[in-house]
Amino acid sequence: MTRRHPARLAVVALALAGVLASAACSGGDGTPARTEPVAGGAAALPGPAPAGLALRPAPSGAPGAPAVTGALTDGSRVAFADLWADRPVVLVFFTSWCNLCAQRQDALSELARTHRDQVVFVGVATGDQPRDLQRYLREHRVEYPVVVDDDGTISQSYAVREPPGVVLVAKGGALLRGWPGGVDATALAGRLRELVLAP
Repeated sequence: MTRRHPARLAVVALALAGVLASAACSGGDGTPARTEPVAGGAAALPGPAPAGLALRPAPSGAPGAPAVTGALTDGSRVAFADLWADRPVVLVFFTSWCNLCAQRQDALSELARTHRDQVVFVGVATGDQPRDLQRYLREHRVEYPVVVDDDGTISQSYAVREPPGVVLVAKGGALLRGWPGGVDATALAGRLRELVLAP
């Protein structure tokens, strides 16, 4: 029976750990591994609103939407009031494990792309694991910013008890409409034309 030396085994184990760690951080051929950007992070925030954006005025007497601040999927902070300062905002409350959310998400993602310059879509994800959330965002091509609402505070401030839910906020922060239980993209497109987008 061969006798092993503990010190030598420790050195070999450390060397092996170093090789595995370097392989995990590279493409295997010595090149650094490419990591995908975090979906729903600060890179998804909109740029300035286009000049001459035609919007309907908010109705007088509409209540103000809760001006909360939250963390995006990459940890960046975002204030909702900054987003609705120059254009309307659609808040989409969802979770990766919500079947109805998943059924409607592809069409909502397409609607968000169609109106990218006119309306800011913002996801609010509650009760998700980061890996599950990233998988959902990539699978459904969600290209807008997503706030992580781990403790449900943002959902509660908008009276969303469980996902799905959708809220429409006018430019300037007037709360226009909410849909507990969510709304499909076709109906939401009609409400955008009716309530916020000037003909």
